[in-house]
Amino acid sequence: MGNICRSPTAHGVLRHKLQSAGLAGRVQVDSAGTHNYHPGEPPDRRSLRAAAMRGYDLSDLRARQITDDDFARHDLLLAMDWDNLALTEERCPPQHRRKLRRLTEFCRRHEAVVVPDPYYGGDAGFLHVLDLVEDACDGLIDHLQRRLLASAAAISGGHA
Repeated sequence: MGNICRSPTAHGVLRHKLQSAGLAGRVQVDSAGTHNYHPGEPPDRRSLRAAAMRGYDLSDLRARQITDDDFARHDLLLAMDWDNLALTEERCPPQHRRKLRRLTEFCRRHEAVVVPDPYYGGDAGFLHVLDLVEDACDGLIDHLQRRLLASAAAISGGHA
């Protein structure tokens, strides 16, 4: 919602994992909130601390609200929960709605439907968010690799 907990965590984890997978130069990562609660602020200190414990650096990230341009610029927009998905759908032009999904759709190990908001809880909630985000990012990278391979095959006429 405010782009200081879940979204920057997913942003940092995904860019780290893309770097490890050799895809950093081919996939752009960004994060934004549905609300303009914390514009320009860094991630919540608890998100920063939990991410750092697992080797992810979120310190360069700053909160921002999603813009109309985001719908056209990006191929995939991932929401953390049903409320944020609904808010994003309301704002999204019809021709871009196919780009909207929940991050947890890419989870492979966890049976989570949403990434819960840890803001009003303790440190365990931030670690749980990381568990879900890491799992979803692994599944997302598999998805992206398949799309990139399919795209390369289509360009080369099926000889990838």
